[in-house]
Amino acid sequence: MAATRAGRATTTRLGGALPVVAIVGRPNVGKSTLFNRVVGHRTAIVEDRARTTRDRLYGDAEWNGRRFVVVDTGGLELDPDDPIEARVQEQARLAIAEADVIVFVVDAASGLTPSDSEAADLLRRATAPVIVAVNKADNEKRELEGMEFYAFGWEDTYAISAAHGRGTGDLLDAIVWALPPESDQEVARKEREAQAEAWADEVAAGRLEPYIAEGPEGAAGEDGDGLADDEALGLEEAEAAKWDAAIAADSERSPAAIAFVGRPNVGKSSLLNALLGEDRSIVSEIPGTTRDAIDTRLAWGRSEVVLIDTAGIRRRGKVASGPAAERYSTLRALSALSRADVAVLVIDAVEGLTSQDAHVAGYAVEEGKGLVVAVNKWDLVADKTDRTFDQYTEWIRNEVPFLDFAPIVSISAKTGQRVGRVLELAIDIWAERRKRVATGELNRVLLAATERTPPPPVRGKRPKLFYATQAAVAPPTFVFFASDASAVHFSYRRYLENRLRETFGFDGTPIRLVFRDRASVKLPRRRKARAASSPAKSTRRTSAARTRRPS
Repeated sequence: MAATRAGRATTTRLGGALPVVAIVGRPNVGKSTLFNRVVGHRTAIVEDRARTTRDRLYGDAEWNGRRFVVVDTGGLELDPDDPIEARVQEQARLAIAEADVIVFVVDAASGLTPSDSEAADLLRRATAPVIVAVNKADNEKRELEGMEFYAFGWEDTYAISAAHGRGTGDLLDAIVWALPPESDQEVARKEREAQAEAWADEVAAGRLEPYIAEGPEGAAGEDGDGLADDEALGLEEAEAAKWDAAIAADSERSPAAIAFVGRPNVGKSSLLNALLGEDRSIVSEIPGTTRDAIDTRLAWGRSEVVLIDTAGIRRRGKVASGPAAERYSTLRALSALSRADVAVLVIDAVEGLTSQDAHVAGYAVEEGKGLVVAVNKWDLVADKTDRTFDQYTEWIRNEVPFLDFAPIVSISAKTGQRVGRVLELAIDIWAERRKRVATGELNRVLLAATERTPPPPVRGKRPKLFYATQAAVAPPTFVFFASDASAVHFSYRRYLENRLRETFGFDGTPIRLVFRDRASVKLPRRRKARAASSPAKSTRRTSAARTRRPS
């Protein structure tokens, strides 16, 4: 019999981490649907067939003022007939072991099955309280049929419909009731969030001015030449830049998100496991093992980073003709890339850089994400010399010249060779994406670049660059004001980008250059003050007047 509510309520939780709620059950009972319902958005892949979910999938949820972490797991099976499913069972049992509350999901439409009984026997040995969720009880008849699951002996049994939300409120009430008491860290976090919300409400109401953090020299206010940003950009652009500085300062307090992307079976999950020192993701030689995008937090110095393991991104033709789970996996991988700060493109050292690898890298560049190229399985490259990696790097640069800004590192996720270097580069690039350049310093570089190599003439007319400013960070975005912006040749834009990288770095991150026409404004001519008349001129004017005067 599971622990009673009274007994669980007296248990205290150590540490400041959020409590964990694990959703478990046999395959195809609706665990992922319930997970998506609780977290409030479609995170887990849902398909009407068993064994869709494989890895543990985590999501944050909140109910009645309590925050907790929800874990979606693969279906519980005692004797799986597949090597990948055997690893799925290990993942599910790890989730049960770390859980503070277990939600045991069963199917009201199918009724009580032997597989449910086997799963119940396993859960009776768990130390956390168990709540039974009788899913697919879409009507009163199904709800009555679900009463047979009380035979398991757990008092907390609730009939729900995860797809339609029926009964999920009562289930969440029971989950929150069974959670351990709030830790001191959770209480302090709530107080900080309440203060932040109150401050945001005051700013929105116009009663407070937004706080602009002091950034790099010249990021706000006047630049090195004493030229105010307002004078260079105009009031509207200057206000946008100030708000962008505030957003950048706030984003630096959030953890860096690093996504591992690439083709199937290149070692993305192995790299994640090597960095974590544990089997967080299931690893198999069978392509397409990972399906969901899996977020994992890792302590890094005084802060933490979020590592995102993604499914392999296949070619469009294979995705379109493949199973629905593969299509959803690709969409999840692209979505994870869009919310990441830095992408680690993992390629196979033996197979080399393929056209699909270049396509995946193109997705990252289009999204403006930082990029690290990790050449995995370097231990399998035969006959290596001191020049092998340099030749490999030169070959990649020639094949995909648009990635010349991205660092390349050779690793072996299997042996752990240089895997830590990947994370170090990703963190450095995360900081480079948030670098801000003072307007005065930027324009000094622009002046030197144009004097060294003026823009080439187009149709007999040479465009003129007046000034530039950094309009945004993450990715760094620069706006150049010119006399004829459309006439600036792409090769000259590339030249300016290279000058910016030589001076300010921006290693590993794309740079966006925007060219705008500066509106020609005709200033009114200032009238000159009339000079004081000399006595001689005054005498001549008087004499002339007398001459013209009639007698």
